Amino acid sequence: MQISLGPYRRSLRRYESAFAYAVLGIVGGLASGFAVIAFEYAIHGLAGLWQVNRGETFETLPRLWIFALPTLGGIALGVAFSLLRPQDRDVGLIHLISRLHSHYGVLPLRNALVQFFGGMVALASGQSGGREGPGVHLGGAINSLLGQALALPHSSLRVLIACGTAGGIAAAFNTPLAGVIFAMEVVLMEYTIAGFLPVMLAAVTAAAVSQGIGSLFPAMQLASGELASLWEMPFVLVVGLCCGCVGALFIRLSTLSARLTAWPVIMRFSLAGLLTGVSGLLVPQVLGMGHDSLAVIIAGGWPLGLLAMFAAAKLLTASVSVGLGLPVGLIGPSLLIGACVGGLLGHLGGNLMPQLSSDPALYVTIGMAACMATVVGAPLAASLAVVELTQSTSIAVPALLAIVVANLTNVALFRQRSVHESIMRQLERRVPNGPLDQFLHRTDATLSMDTSVVHVPVLVTASALRALTLQVPTWCLIQREDEDLFLLNGSDLLAWAEQQQAEDEPSSASSADDDEAALDLAATDIRRWTTTRLSEQATLREALDAMRQSTVETACIYSRTTRGTRNLRGVVTREGIEHFSLARLNSQN
Repeated sequence: MQISLGPYRRSLRRYESAFAYAVLGIVGGLASGFAVIAFEYAIHGLAGLWQVNRGETFETLPRLWIFALPTLGGIALGVAFSLLRPQDRDVGLIHLISRLHSHYGVLPLRNALVQFFGGMVALASGQSGGREGPGVHLGGAINSLLGQALALPHSSLRVLIACGTAGGIAAAFNTPLAGVIFAMEVVLMEYTIAGFLPVMLAAVTAAAVSQGIGSLFPAMQLASGELASLWEMPFVLVVGLCCGCVGALFIRLSTLSARLTAWPVIMRFSLAGLLTGVSGLLVPQVLGMGHDSLAVIIAGGWPLGLLAMFAAAKLLTASVSVGLGLPVGLIGPSLLIGACVGGLLGHLGGNLMPQLSSDPALYVTIGMAACMATVVGAPLAASLAVVELTQSTSIAVPALLAIVVANLTNVALFRQRSVHESIMRQLERRVPNGPLDQFLHRTDATLSMDTSVVHVPVLVTASALRALTLQVPTWCLIQREDEDLFLLNGSDLLAWAEQQQAEDEPSSASSADDDEAALDLAATDIRRWTTTRLSEQATLREALDAMRQSTVETACIYSRTTRGTRNLRGVVTREGIEHFSLARLNSQN
């Protein structure tokens, strides 16, 4: 297996290798699609124990259950999470983005399992959140774990995680295009031609898996249509402005709640569950994911008072739950809140201008797009999502206008970024995403290594040094047994050897004993280069980080054979990486 995958691994080291990454896309889509379906069935199975259909119809339960389920669910989750190590409690979209950009795409199995079972309990017990965030984490994690198991280059793990993200969104919403853009816009934070192909394949494959097996959660059926008159455009601006303000409030409440991360996890989760339980006594529909409520909102089945109360309750419970770290998603709640805002304004507009106003259901759709774009920070993904869900392009113009106004309101007026960016800043998690950082993360370290390197023992004979003159290596790795001591420049070592030979050469011919006398290279005054070891899976970013952490100047790249032994493949230096990166970036501009 290891031998047969060798050529494939080598092809993945080139980011432009279309066929190799296309295979990743298909495999990633299958894995993420099955992961999302399994998660949905797990929620349905657990919620069925208390006769809640698909984890949604909590409002049909007795009032005592409406309060007790989320409250006890929060306590149970708090107890379970308190038994875990702090690093194992990290789940969701924020965890995915952090690991992608700061841990080179290596997602742990423990966190994925915590997300699966924690998200299952949270959503089945009526916590206010969505299943899309857990689906994104599970899709990205299963793809990352697959790449780690196959020892694929870490540069390809980024693409695998993006494939899992796109697949998770596509399988949950049946929106492959929105899934692709979400993965590039929110997770990878860059658009590249080479990256689009595998992510597109993953989204299509995951959507096919969801449709083929049959998702327990039917795809949203949003109202299509177009504005009755261009005179409604100013009113669309008002919808965008209101959604921007509501989205900004969601982000602010989530960020404020994230300040309580110093509290014990059992207190945080119990507080979130209690808040949802109390809110459920006032508005029972606030419990759970709310897909059934969305259908009623679109159909206009709720009075304006209930719309306003539901929006306020969902805003409070979902934002606090996300900020306190519950293993739930935020995309679903943002859509529901936006639907309420759009529905309220649509009905008000219809009462004010009955001859000029469109169906309020159209404003529900516009509000959903604007609020999601603001909260998640994904304007392109939100615009494509409503086009796919309505199966109509006529919604695009008003939706885009509302999305732009909502995002401008959040960024310019309230000076905030998306909710996950704001929480990561609150938690002091830095995500470098400049052009150079992105290039270093997606480029394999072996592409800039110098392969002209040989092993030289620290105690070496003159005859062995003379044999090196036939190879003329760029680098000589000085070793003591299996320990890497330092690197010497090949030409410097050979010049020193020639100088030693000239100084020690007697007037007569050298004796055999002189040739076999051991020279201690650690005692020489040749310029030494400190070094560390690096796996051939590493990226340029990993190489620079390893050199900085070890305070060395170079890194020796090793590969592992099927027998577990190490083979020296080459050497990378700080200067070499800088020259290589600048040359490649300049050639792309």
